[in-house]
Amino acid sequence: MSGPSFRVRLTFSDGADVDVTAVVSHGRVAIEHLHAQPPLSPDDFAALVDWIERPLTDDGPRPAEPARRARPAWPRGHAGRRIVAEAYRTAQGEGRDPVLAVMCATGRSRRKSLRLIAGARDAGLLTPRHHRR
Repeated sequence: MSGPSFRVRLTFSDGADVDVTAVVSHGRVAIEHLHAQPPLSPDDFAALVDWIERPLTDDGPRPAEPARRARPAWPRGHAGRRIVAEAYRTAQGEGRDPVLAVMCATGRSRRKSLRLIAGARDAGLLTPRHHRR
């Protein structure tokens, strides 16, 4: 079943949220994705059609927004390594964990942050980890 997909978000007075992505095709509505917090009971699931029918017909459906990345794009090359080096040195000077500071600054995992730190070291922006004899 292909056709335009629509996203409906319902928020109830008791704090419950329901997010539905539906496809409308040939006069039918097919649910592609459903997320409810707290989970729906069987009776609530049966009433779901009535809940989403009104927003789709009253407001005129709007196509679903494309998925967004959780974090912004990271600058590549020297600019990204410079940001990593600044976060690392600032945290080190303040007595905080420099790896954690890089993780917070970049939004990356510990493993990826360690790779970024290594890249900044290789570029000469940070001192070597161990002195070679």
